[in-house]
Amino acid sequence: MFIKQLNPIACKTYLIANEAQKQAVLVDPVLDGLAEYRDLLNRLKDLDPAWTLRAVVDTHTHADHISAASSLKDITGCSYVMHESSGQKCVDIHVADGDELELAGIKMTVLHTPGHTRDSISLSIEDGATAVLLTGDALFLDDGGAGRDDLPGGDPGAHYDSLQKLKGLNEDLVVLPAHDYRERMPSSLKRQKSTNPWLKDQSKDDFIGYINDLKLGRADWMVDVLAANFKCSRNPGDAYVPNDSPACEVQGTIGKNVDAQNIDTVSPAEVKKIIDSGQDILLLDVREPYELTGPDGQIDGVQNISVTHVQSELATLAPWKDKTVITICRSGHRAETAAKILQSNGFTNVLNMTGGMMAWRQTMG
Repeated sequence: MFIKQLNPIACKTYLIANEAQKQAVLVDPVLDGLAEYRDLLNRLKDLDPAWTLRAVVDTHTHADHISAASSLKDITGCSYVMHESSGQKCVDIHVADGDELELAGIKMTVLHTPGHTRDSISLSIEDGATAVLLTGDALFLDDGGAGRDDLPGGDPGAHYDSLQKLKGLNEDLVVLPAHDYRERMPSSLKRQKSTNPWLKDQSKDDFIGYINDLKLGRADWMVDVLAANFKCSRNPGDAYVPNDSPACEVQGTIGKNVDAQNIDTVSPAEVKKIIDSGQDILLLDVREPYELTGPDGQIDGVQNISVTHVQSELATLAPWKDKTVITICRSGHRAETAAKILQSNGFTNVLNMTGGMMAWRQTMG
């Protein structure tokens, strides 16, 4: 048996091949790669006509690309495998947590790992020298964390539970995710426990609070992609997809170089002193507009641009590029993201107010 990653893009497709039985499985195939997959299968048949594609597996309903699974099923007659909660009508093998699946003579253990979507699964394969864990979007590599939970069917509480399940597996399993946007290299689950922040020890409430407070919001085009996959689309034109967008990462609506930014912070008390001093500053509140009239209130004089729109409003904010900008949200998470967006786009003096409006209320009494 051998496993090979096929795509030169962020969306990863894995070929799992049983050389003895001349059978193969494709996991998470992308419709844009259909021609390449067909060429690969034809090359295998040229080597030995007995080669067949036994099955295609989607680890979840994808929101950033149209799956090639339906098309491959039409072309090759292979089986299409997804979790039993999947809504796709063209799936013909539905699996559940704990199922021992045998495809192409290769045994795989199915783990239901919801959170990113309700139908997310991971596949554990331990066959001789091969020990891999195909995690879909339940777990990415290193600082990539995991798939976002704010798409339809997303549930950070369920995702936390799924991560605990993965942490309990054989640490020698090599993690193979469905996406990677920054050329990270697959490594063992043991290493991921030390490098991936989503696997760090934290309470369920803290994890849910962090994910919910991001409130980054999905891109509109992702809804169209989900709809295309639900109807088993074979047409790439059924949904617009930006080129290699990092859309499925938790902070995927922001640019690729944003997360590497280190942001300086300022306390609410220091912000109050700066305001009282009369300095020329921009107080940028990046919460949703309705939150400004909520119980946490707002600071007088703030400009409100929600974090999901900061990138698109850079021209509006351009006059402040060389001045002091203080970003503000409810607890500080979204404000940090907004500050990173600004700093990565050349804003020279961006500060994040620690603790957000929750800390402001406590400080101001």
